[in-house]
Amino acid sequence: MKAAQTLAWVGLGSNLADPVAQVRAGLDALAALPSTDVLARSRLYRTAPWGRTDQPVFVNAVARLSTALVPLDLLDALLGIERRHGRDRNSDLRWGPRTLDLDLLLYGDRRIEHARLTIPHPRLRERAFVLVPLAELDPELSIPGDGRVQDLLAAVAEDAGACRVAD
Repeated sequence: MKAAQTLAWVGLGSNLADPVAQVRAGLDALAALPSTDVLARSRLYRTAPWGRTDQPVFVNAVARLSTALVPLDLLDALLGIERRHGRDRNSDLRWGPRTLDLDLLLYGDRRIEHARLTIPHPRLRERAFVLVPLAELDPELSIPGDGRVQDLLAAVAEDAGACRVAD
């Protein structure tokens, strides 16, 4: 019997060690996860740093997955991909430069409050670098407790200009 599949959304970002290659490798690694299929990938976007502005620009993307992994197992798989790409969350500065960042943004229509995981991602609604690629894939997507992606993007429209398709 096949395990039930859930739609999950993952944000990817990098601003170190060839960010375009890092994000593409991250997308490929998502496709290799067990019991998981990548259903859609956004374009890659160059975006201004968020939080700490004294660092290189980022490359960001979003992937829509179908997965049988439960939320914490999916989170652990994402953290493993980050580690394999040189990310050390213990030494990273908050909102600082990173080789690869994978954020579990949404898991079905669930709201999760756990010591290790908050779904929807707690700052998703504030970040054009997440909302722009999400809107590319599904502008009608509903963020539990926050509303439609296209409406959230309209609220941060002045930031949206910081998102440009990567070369």
